[in-house]
Amino acid sequence: MQIRTGFTIAFDTNGPTPMNLLLNIRPERRDDLITPEVITFDPPVAARQHVDGFGNVCTRIVAPGGRITMSADFVIADSGLPDDYAPDAREIPVQDLPDDVLVYLLGSRYCDTDKLSQTAWALFGGIAPGWGRVQAIVDYVHNRLRFDYQQADATRTAHDGHGQQVGVCRDFAHLAITLCRCMNIPARYATGYLGDIGVPKDPAPMDFSAWFEVFLDGPEGPRWYTFDARHNRPRIGRIVMARGRDATDCALTTSFGTAYLARFDVLTDELPENAGAFAQAA
Repeated sequence: MQIRTGFTIAFDTNGPTPMNLLLNIRPERRDDLITPEVITFDPPVAARQHVDGFGNVCTRIVAPGGRITMSADFVIADSGLPDDYAPDAREIPVQDLPDDVLVYLLGSRYCDTDKLSQTAWALFGGIAPGWGRVQAIVDYVHNRLRFDYQQADATRTAHDGHGQQVGVCRDFAHLAITLCRCMNIPARYATGYLGDIGVPKDPAPMDFSAWFEVFLDGPEGPRWYTFDARHNRPRIGRIVMARGRDATDCALTTSFGTAYLARFDVLTDELPENAGAFAQAA
């Protein structure tokens, strides 16, 4: 399938303001691009890119002051398959984990494992290790938290969310990640595009989404698997933009100075089969 996706985001700044942007798709998906993924800036500014320590594409700019608008509009190919399902995948003993995976067992800014360890073992210690234990954690978080876009809080940790029992998609991800890590299951945060493909259309405005991934030993060997505690069902058309320990590592825009959000529009739509004309024109 083909998915048309992109965004228009605008900020108002009081003067020259350095910004770091994680608004590109991950390098692993570049071969799927049907039309170029280009971020444009109005007014035009110099931009340079690098890949950070988590493999995310970072764009650095200095907003000149006043309003700056950044946008992208591109088409990407997708398999059209839902998230992988591997019920026989097993947990990997800590001593056998790859070195680069160990960091995803540790506490982080929003994943305060020290405060939830006893809770995690009390809830999930009696469940057989592996996929089933992860799914039990996902079920618990899905039922524990109530999604409320009006209750977004940039300072809410996993422990806070567990107590407040409310949050947005990042809070669902943070709590599930934390409970997994408490059980010695490596888990990492992911964010990107997730359109209403194969599911009823959400009446709320389109937004970027957050989910998480766990490292298990499945039929094809050790690898990362996608889970989504907010939706709690396999979804089609995820396009990852950033991965990291938690939302700190995956902030799509970071300003080093005051920046007021003035516009935020996200587009993620499956294109009809005869969409070739759009792809060529774009």
